[in-house]
Amino acid sequence: MKKQFLTSVAMVAGLFAAGGTAWAHHPFSAEFDSSKTVQLSGTVSKVDWANPHAYLFVDVKDDKSGQTSNWKVELGGPNALTRRGWTQTSIKTGDRVTVNGWQARDGSHFANAKDVKLTNGTDLNAASSYYDNDAKDSKKTNSGH
Repeated sequence: MKKQFLTSVAMVAGLFAAGGTAWAHHPFSAEFDSSKTVQLSGTVSKVDWANPHAYLFVDVKDDKSGQTSNWKVELGGPNALTRRGWTQTSIKTGDRVTVNGWQARDGSHFANAKDVKLTNGTDLNAASSYYDNDAKDSKKTNSGH
């Protein structure tokens, strides 16, 4: 009886853990606006190499106001990035980068990256979830990505 109870508790805990991961992962269109393209140039302040998405935090200076804003930039997951040639040290804190992508629907300093360019000319595909839109819109292509 005690063994059955412990097995049941373990199964319920596993369901909650899996549900949390599934809830954390979202479709592109739930958070980002494909019509709000952004190009961000700045200095990487943090790299978070984790599932389900890796993130870059980039300090971007506004040319007009002179103010610096910290942008959170969503990348694909570590496995998807690795398949595209990334390593955990491809981008480090202090690196200067240019990110092309799409801004969050709410207009915050949050973006989904299409690609990340380094000052040495390296162009890294960011494994964006934009291209995982179930191919509903055949006009959206993954040209070279």
